[in-house]
Amino acid sequence: MATDILSTIHNQMGSFSKGQRRIAQYIESSYDKAAFMTASRLGKMVSVSESTVVRFAVELGFDGYPSMQKALQEMVRNKLTSVQRIEVTNDRLGDQDVVSMVLQADWESIRMTSEALDRRVLDQAVEAILRAKNIYIVGVRSSAVIATFMSFYFRNIFDNVHLVSSSATSEMIEQMLHVSQGDVVIGISLPRYSSRTVQLMEFARDSGAEVVAITDSLEAPAAKRADHTLLAKSDMVSVVDSLVAPMSLVNALIVAIGQKKKGELSRIFENLEGIWQEYEVYERVEP
Repeated sequence: MATDILSTIHNQMGSFSKGQRRIAQYIESSYDKAAFMTASRLGKMVSVSESTVVRFAVELGFDGYPSMQKALQEMVRNKLTSVQRIEVTNDRLGDQDVVSMVLQADWESIRMTSEALDRRVLDQAVEAILRAKNIYIVGVRSSAVIATFMSFYFRNIFDNVHLVSSSATSEMIEQMLHVSQGDVVIGISLPRYSSRTVQLMEFARDSGAEVVAITDSLEAPAAKRADHTLLAKSDMVSVVDSLVAPMSLVNALIVAIGQKKKGELSRIFENLEGIWQEYEVYERVEP
């Protein structure tokens, strides 16, 4: 339904009541804003009751307004320009405190990620990473932050980690030139989905590697190129991509791997602590 909700609205326009028609026309003209409005706010925007908005959603075939709203959000999330993001955020914010709204949205993203994450798939991804000959980590644009974070900790655990980074797809493919069966490629792809990450994941799969995707939906481009898909709720705050839930998921992945390599990991970090102390990597803080 998410991909054709606008055509469904258009096709059913003649059967709507006067109030429902106002809702439909507003969604057609401003679906990017409507997708992030509560039923009450959407009703006020077009001068109808909240119950009329809910009945409109049911009329379209949804089990309620939240389902229709989710369909709209999935449709627009990867299409919004930076300017549209600012407009949506201004509408969502209203008179609210900015800090409260942003932190509440991040908390909600983590909660939804925890509830939706398939633990069986996480276990499969952990096992694939543990048996990999080589581990390639791919993430560009804002997702590069997560890729770098993951690489930092993976390099303390494994000696076969490659962070693939560049501004050119051809150079990134060159860094993965020898990827083959037995290797694992982890692709981090969140809205707005980078075409470079998806292309590299496709290249890895064609080369026989096992592919793990960290993305926000099973319908996302990266999920369709992956053997194992780990879902993390991704939201947008103005021009900022909120990476809180995906980063938390990566934390869980690192800890799960650490649990599997518990004895070996203790020895590794004992050695690292000695090196860090000898070379004064960290400032000493007196109690």
